[in-house]
Amino acid sequence: MPRTQPYPPIKKPDFSGYLQRGAHEVYFEICGNGYPIIFLHGGPGAGCSPWHRRLFDPKKWRVILFDQRGSGRSRPFGCIKQNTTQDLVGDIKALLDFLKIKKAVLFGGSWGSTLALIYAVNHPETVSAMILRGIWLGEKSELNYYTRGGVKMNFPEAWERFTYQVPAKYRNNPLPYYYKKLTAGAKERQHYAYEWARYEESALHLKELSEKKLDKETKDGSFVSLAIMEAHYCLHHLFIEDGYILKRVKKIKEIPAVIIQGRYDMVCPPDAAWRLHKQLSNSNLRMVLAGHSASEPEIQRALIQETNLIYDQVAKL
Repeated sequence: MPRTQPYPPIKKPDFSGYLQRGAHEVYFEICGNGYPIIFLHGGPGAGCSPWHRRLFDPKKWRVILFDQRGSGRSRPFGCIKQNTTQDLVGDIKALLDFLKIKKAVLFGGSWGSTLALIYAVNHPETVSAMILRGIWLGEKSELNYYTRGGVKMNFPEAWERFTYQVPAKYRNNPLPYYYKKLTAGAKERQHYAYEWARYEESALHLKELSEKKLDKETKDGSFVSLAIMEAHYCLHHLFIEDGYILKRVKKIKEIPAVIIQGRYDMVCPPDAAWRLHKQLSNSNLRMVLAGHSASEPEIQRALIQETNLIYDQVAKL
């Protein structure tokens, strides 16, 4: 039976460094000695965590984790200049080239699933399989759902807190106002970044969190870069045309893929996962009793099981 609990902590990576990409220095690290798999974190802006290493068996996988531009340990922190989806796609390809990796498995959740799919349709020859969680296709309807009040259907208190300090004329679309504050002085940026991240944290979990727990979870995360990058990317419609992924998905329809989706995901609702699955002829969709967060036990269990099954496929290549 595949292991269903996270692997023991990897205290430090086998190798870490920075890849120079224009004005940005992209932090990356490598753990394990097996088949290459590249971890694409969410947000945008969330950055990688040492906990993410625990999803992979280091005897099977050579895990490449990197902090996307402006996120985590990448430098300059919070920088939105030269920071677009196309730049991130270029960074992934450059990193694989630097490591002399011709093919790898893509592993991404939430925004990481979006980035994985956009990368795959641009460089399908470098992708051997995909493990995707909490699908976000980056369509206009999804952006509006998240930034214009769709979430309040299930989390009205979170939406009210998110918008209460926004001037009345911005209440139906607070994104431009938040973006203005997040790119202003440090004091305003810190305050509005916290409120943005707390709004997201409020909707991530199937089990409701206490106010104290919500506060801790928000502050423990990379809430400043998360807020800045999410606002930056959402305001610019992810730097892609509406429907970008599904218009090009035929390029990758035969690549083995597993899609893990929380049945009660209120950040990235299941409809996107279903529509993607229908167009990927070599995909397996696994709905689990969970919300959005990768920290939920059912999602963790499914990720570890399906990652091991994908290994059994690619190890034969």
